[in-house]
Amino acid sequence: MLAVLAGAAACSKSGAGDSGSGSSGGSAGGTGKDAPAVTIQGDITFNDTNLAKLDAALKQALAGKDLSKVNEAMVVNVAVDYWNAGKIGFNKGVKDIGVKGVYQAPANGRLDQQLSIIQTLRGQGITGLSVSAIDPTAIKAPISSANKAGIPVLAIDSPLPKEDGAALYLGTPNYTAGQKAGEAMKQALGGKGQVVVLVGSLTTSNAVERIKGFEDALKGTDIKVVQKLSDGMDASKALTNAQTAIQTNPNVNGLYGVYSYDGPSAGQAVQAAGKSGKVKIISDDSDPQTLNFVKSGVIQATVLQQPYQQGYTGAYLLAAFKVLGVDATLKLVKPYLESDGTTLSSGVGLVTQANLSAYQAKLTELGIG
Repeated sequence: MLAVLAGAAACSKSGAGDSGSGSSGGSAGGTGKDAPAVTIQGDITFNDTNLAKLDAALKQALAGKDLSKVNEAMVVNVAVDYWNAGKIGFNKGVKDIGVKGVYQAPANGRLDQQLSIIQTLRGQGITGLSVSAIDPTAIKAPISSANKAGIPVLAIDSPLPKEDGAALYLGTPNYTAGQKAGEAMKQALGGKGQVVVLVGSLTTSNAVERIKGFEDALKGTDIKVVQKLSDGMDASKALTNAQTAIQTNPNVNGLYGVYSYDGPSAGQAVQAAGKSGKVKIISDDSDPQTLNFVKSGVIQATVLQQPYQQGYTGAYLLAAFKVLGVDATLKLVKPYLESDGTTLSSGVGLVTQANLSAYQAKLTELGIG
C-alpha cells in the first residue's frame, strides 16, 4: 500500500508523463550541524502517457457497445488518505465511460470487513471487481466464486498469484519500488548504518516484495536491516514501534516506512525524540502528513505510487473485461505490460524537498487534495 515506487523510468515502458526532479538536502529541523547534508535525486515521472493511450484504446473498443448493465466495484484494503486519489480516479473513470460504479474501503483494514464488503457487493449485482487484497490466500475463494459467476476480477495495489484467478495486476512493480527506497536510504545514510522497517503486514505480497527490493538494494553496503516491525495496519501501533526502535537501539539511524501511515509515524517518533536529521526516514506514499514531513526535512524522501491511475484505468479495464471479454481486453493491454507479462504499471516516483512543489501541482491538476 498500498499501495507503491522504483526508478520510474525503469518501471514505466516509456518513462512518459509529467515529470520533475531535483536533489534534496537531508538535514532537518535545524539539525544540519549534527548530520551531513544528503543529496537524493527525486523523480515524479509516472506511466501516465502509456495509460492514457490504453484508456483511449479501451474507450474506442467500447464505443457503440451496450454499457447499461455494467456495474463495477473498487474495493481497497483500508480507509486511509492514500486511497482518496484512487477513489477520485475510479469515480472519474466510471463517469467518463458512462457506467455505474461503487468504491468501498474497510474502515479498520480488517480481512473480515473486506470479505464482507465483497460478499455484499456480489449480492448487489456487480459485474466486475478491482481489489487490493488484504490477504492473497483468503481472497482466492471469493475470486474463484466471482469468476464462476462471470464477474472478472482485477488485482490492484497488491499483486495476486496467477492461480488465484485475477485477470491482471494494475499497480506498482513493488520489488522495484522497494529498490528505489533502498537506493534512497543508501544515499541518506552514506552507505553505513542500522535500519528498522515499519510495515503494516509482513505477509501481504506487496509488502514482501518491497522489503525484498529494499534489502537487495542495500547489499554491498554497511547498512543492516536490524528489525522488521509489523503494526497490523494500526497507525498508533506503528508510532509505538518507531518510538521503541529508536529508544532501545541508539545505533538505529534509519527508518523505512512501507505503509502510507508508517512514514508519518516514523516522522512523529523521530521529531519527538529530537533526532530529526540524525535518524533518516525513507517512506512510501503521499499521505499529507508525509508530504509535510518531506517539506520540513524530517522525512528525506518518499517513494510514490499512482493510486489515481489504479482507480481510473481500473474502471476502464473492468468495463472492457465485462463487455469485450477478458481475452479481447488483454490483447489491447499486452503492448503496455511490464516484462513479466502480467503487470500493468501505474508508475512510480520519488518525492524530495526539491520536487515536492511539482508533485503537488500534479495532484491539483488531477483534482486531488
